[in-house]
Order: sequence, then C-alpha cells, then structure tokens
Amino acid sequence: MQMQAAILTRPNTPFRIETVTLDPPRQGEVLVKIAASGVCRSDWRVAIGTAPKPMPIIAGHEGAGRVEAVGPGVTRVAVGDHVALSWAPGCGGCFYCHNDKPNLCDSFSQLLASGLQADGQSRIHWNGRPVYILAGLGSFAEYVVVRQESCLPVRRDAPLALVALVGCAVATGVGAAIYTAAVRPGQSVAVFGAGGIGLNIIQGARLCGADPIIALDINDHKLETARQFGATHALFSDESAQAEIQALTAGRGADFAFEALGLPSLQERAFHALRPGGVLTLVGTAPDDTVTNLPGAVMTRAEKVVRGSFYGSVNPPRDIPMLLDLHASGALKLEELITRTYRLDQINQAYADMLSGALARGIIEF
Repeated sequence: MQMQAAILTRPNTPFRIETVTLDPPRQGEVLVKIAASGVCRSDWRVAIGTAPKPMPIIAGHEGAGRVEAVGPGVTRVAVGDHVALSWAPGCGGCFYCHNDKPNLCDSFSQLLASGLQADGQSRIHWNGRPVYILAGLGSFAEYVVVRQESCLPVRRDAPLALVALVGCAVATGVGAAIYTAAVRPGQSVAVFGAGGIGLNIIQGARLCGADPIIALDINDHKLETARQFGATHALFSDESAQAEIQALTAGRGADFAFEALGLPSLQERAFHALRPGGVLTLVGTAPDDTVTNLPGAVMTRAEKVVRGSFYGSVNPPRDIPMLLDLHASGALKLEELITRTYRLDQINQAYADMLSGALARGIIEF
C-alpha cells in the first residue's frame, strides 16, 4: 500500500513529506493506522545527527492508533484494537523481563537499533530504496508495521492523541518519580526542565505526595504551566536557583532532583541542588557525544546518588493502561499537556515551535 510519511534523508535537513510503499505485516507483526504521534525532542536529536541513525529514516516513537491487520502468529492484539505504541518492548522471557525491568529488555535492543524488521528487511520503500524506522515504530507516517510486542491494547474511550502521549512522555516522567526514584510523601523534589517530560515528573511527584515540588525553567510560560501540574514553587533556572532551593528545603537542598532535558550543564546544576544523601535522576537523554562532569569527591563525602531513568522504569503493558485509568479518574492531567496539534505536513513548524519553548507537547494528528 502507499502512504504519506515524514522522512529524514540526512542530518540537519528538514523533514520531507513523501509517498512511500508499505508492505503487509509478516510473522509476529501488526499493521497499525496511526491516529496521533507526539513531537518529542528525541526525534529531533535524530534530525540533527546527535543521535546518529541510518537514513533515510521515518522518525516518530510516541504514537497510537488502531490495528488494521495482523500477521501470522500474532496473539497479543486483534483487528480493531486501540493501541499505544511502545518504543521499548519487552520479550517477556529474558533476565530483565523476569525481574520486572522490561524497559531494559535486551532481546529487542539490536533489532530496534537496526531500523529494520526481524528478518533484516524493511517493510517501507521509497524510490526503490529501503526506508529505516526509528525505535521499531516510525510513527510519523499514516501507517506502521511493528512487532506485536510494541502494541499495547488500551481502553477504547481514551482519545488516541492522549494515548500517544502516555506511550512516551507521560510514562517516562511519571514513572521516573514513582518507580525510578520512588519518591515518598513529604519528600522534596526539584525538577529541572518543565517541558513535556518535566511536567510529567511533576505529576508523578504530586501523585507520590512530595512537598515541596520545585519546577525550574527559563521559560515563564512553562513555569506557570508547571504550577497547574502540581509544582508548589516555580523558579527561574539560573545560578541563583540553588540558594532558593535550599531556602525552600530547610537549608539542606532537595531530597530528589530530576533533569528532564538531557543537557550536561543542567545535569551538573541539578546535582548541586541536592542535599547530602539526595538522589539525582537523569531522565532527559543527552547527546551521544557529550560528557557530564560530576565531582567524585562530593559524591563520596556527601553520599549523593546519581542514577538514570530509561522509559521511567515502567512496565509498559501494566503501566500504560494504569496511567490512562488515572486520567479517567481525574488524577492525571493529559489534555492540558497538548499545546497545539499539527498536520503531518506541518511537522517542521511543529519542531520549530518545540525548540522555541512554545510547546508543552505538540501532537501530529492524522
């Protein structure tokens, strides 16, 4: 079948909207008609070459849609199901999956990095060439063929634009607070970066009962939005912020700090905002060629802990439906995350708006 897709042909060039050919799903694969795909900074890193990937490639990893067809051997979903797409699927049988860490499953890591399917081939073709897909998904397209393990059935009354967000930004941010850091009631939290991920870290901290919850950003609009999502305080993120954090935490510093943008300089600032014995959780993904400088002597003497959070340490088949249930009960904000929706042919404008700081989250709707 033919469809429209946003293709990257080489780094530092705009997305191109092209007509491509998509093959039917094969063994263990599912054809999904995409309803919505989120505008995420991780895709932008591919576009500018700081996360090198084979090209031409269709990016997009925060998607949701409806199952249109299934290949042989598919048992997890059926035609007509509404699904969230998971960019870190678990096999269910490896060491990590057996230890409730399917986000670290190693069975699919090489496959997803290849941009191809399990048989080493692409299901998408353009001008006689194979087209790669990001994270086994490639959701900046009208349809995708993905592994069944990447398809998570969800409740039908959840708008698919919101389901797309839960599949990445919401799971990553809320999970980082609840699972990776395991924030407890009354503990203090500082969140550096109040974009799509940071707002959801704030929501997760609120669900955990944290107090105070301090949001830090350089964008006044994002700081105001952070208050709506549960921040008790909103600070301009500059060199003076550390003293303000200490003033809000009895002079000690935060119990937990989260860095949501993947900027080494911000990671370092978040580290210094911690109290002795505090925990820094790195949620944003830094460019592959960068290094973060953290003082080893301070880590030792002050017993500060630094840890990473990949996909919020979530178990996607369990947690993505749970997050949608929380939204249905009124406990989790989702509609409020979407600043603006775009058509696929507006994708370059969507990323320009993201980079300007104008978006909490943008959504490509099909």
